[in-house]
Amino acid sequence: MTITLYPDNYHRLFALFETIYPISDQLKDDIIKNSEVLEVAKKTKLLNSGDKSNAIYFIISGTARIYYLDKEGKESNTWFLFENELLISVYSFYTGNSSFEYIETLDDCKLISLKRERLDYLYNKYMEFNFLGRKLTEYYYMRNELQANELRMLSAKERYERLLERSPALFQRVSLSHIASYLGISRETLSRIRNR
Repeated sequence: MTITLYPDNYHRLFALFETIYPISDQLKDDIIKNSEVLEVAKKTKLLNSGDKSNAIYFIISGTARIYYLDKEGKESNTWFLFENELLISVYSFYTGNSSFEYIETLDDCKLISLKRERLDYLYNKYMEFNFLGRKLTEYYYMRNELQANELRMLSAKERYERLLERSPALFQRVSLSHIASYLGISRETLSRIRNR
């Protein structure tokens, strides 16, 4: 894992923030000073089950997944995240408790990492950062609710169709085995659905 710090990497993050609420140059400077840019190899575990999450990541480039293991040790993918998205183990990060999930890179990734104590410092110092944090939390919570409702209420075929409609690039960047796990179906069932 190589650590570098150059402000050019922050343009996408600040552009995302600006779509929600204008941020001051002072806040931008403080975000750069209080975070770091990480270059992380493919298949790197950023968090293991049982560890406590202490960082939130912004993906500059690459793909990552969040997953957990059931009692038999079978993987279940819960999130795939790409460029311009936030990567976090929500439960562990916000409670300080041990994580029940894993975070793993699927490609070589470039990430901006912000530690929990630095996030709290920025929240305390900048009211607009609190507003941004709330809006982003609402967005990811709604995404999570949508996924949970689809798993409960839609057929396997309908879940596949919704995912394909919403995230067609996912099928170019993530293995079908991972996608099947995310949809709550077997690899064979996914293949049958795709071949119809």
